[in-house]
Amino acid sequence: MTNVNSTSRWQPDDYAKNAAFVPALGAPVVALLDPKPGERILDLGCGDGVLTQKLVEAGATVVGVDASDTMIVAAKARGLDAYVVDGQSLGFESEFDAVFSNAALHWMLDFEEVARGVFRALRPGGRFVGEMGGQGNVAILRMGLRAELLRRGYRVPDEDPQWYPGIAEFCAVYEGAGFVDVEAQLIPRPTPLPAGVAGWLKTFRAGFMDHAAVPDHLQDDVAHAVETALETKLHKPDGTWEADYVRLRFTMRKPS
Repeated sequence: MTNVNSTSRWQPDDYAKNAAFVPALGAPVVALLDPKPGERILDLGCGDGVLTQKLVEAGATVVGVDASDTMIVAAKARGLDAYVVDGQSLGFESEFDAVFSNAALHWMLDFEEVARGVFRALRPGGRFVGEMGGQGNVAILRMGLRAELLRRGYRVPDEDPQWYPGIAEFCAVYEGAGFVDVEAQLIPRPTPLPAGVAGWLKTFRAGFMDHAAVPDHLQDDVAHAVETALETKLHKPDGTWEADYVRLRFTMRKPS
């Protein structure tokens, strides 16, 4: 299976407005990668290239790949070396000193092929550093959307189409691909939502609503209904909204 996740739909302007916190909160992962001048780095799931640019500014030679053609257009507009590539069918062979990924792996459902592709892409001794959604990620938000869609009579899949693994499952996949020194941690990270629950759903779950056959003209109505239903769980006393994010942060290397 190397098909792009059918519930993944991205609009760069909307992402920049409602999801700027994603690259902003990815700064510690860039620091963990510690890119060096002259290194050749693959940014897997680069999106609109905000963090890719940080790697370039550190002096690395960076190639960005993402399955979304619209996001790659935005990345190229920053002057980045970026391409439309399915992370589940990487074709690189021993080309990179490091692979970096932030907030992208959980969209790639053929995770074993992702692991094998990253392993092939790295030079011996190369490292893979990144962060993704982990076990329990946005459970309240996912539950709220699912409940609203079912209430309205839409058909939804039994399992949400993202991979949010625990530590043992994640490590087993990457050790199985040949990586060593695999380290991972789950980090609960309550995350402010500047555009509220409705804005988050518009940005991150429009594709899921497409998959459930919710017409475009009704998606805002669904999103606002979910926001109302989740007010007691995610709306803070100071008037802000906060999502129940859980991140899985990891490092590993390919044997020398």
